[in-house]
Amino acid sequence: MWDLATCANGEPNVVPVAFKMITDEGKLAVGDVFLETTLNNLTANSGKIAVLVYDAKSLEGYQIKGTAEYLTNGDIVSGFKAMVEKMFNGAATAKGALLITPEKVIVATPGAENKKVVTVQPNHSQSAC
Repeated sequence: MWDLATCANGEPNVVPVAFKMITDEGKLAVGDVFLETTLNNLTANSGKIAVLVYDAKSLEGYQIKGTAEYLTNGDIVSGFKAMVEKMFNGAATAKGALLITPEKVIVATPGAENKKVVTVQPNHSQSAC
């Protein structure tokens, strides 16, 4: 499961996503079918985003903080368009895709490692919500 969290003007927003993948470069990609509020928040917040990736059965999870850019064409967008159109029999389509560059990964699994920072890339400032 993946949940996207964004914020603008002090108002947080979180949404589950169904169309998602990890690129060969280690970036997260999410198909845009119903992400209007998320996109508005990203515009207002310099692309800052958090993604909670977890397994609902084992409770293993990670919070990934990073920056998202919006794509309107290319292989990733074409792949999401094909997936969405197939699933919805042409009644819906992906309008684009978010490409998320991870900057920090934090363990979200309950237990001794919870809140442990797994990866931090230097030269990225943290901004308030």
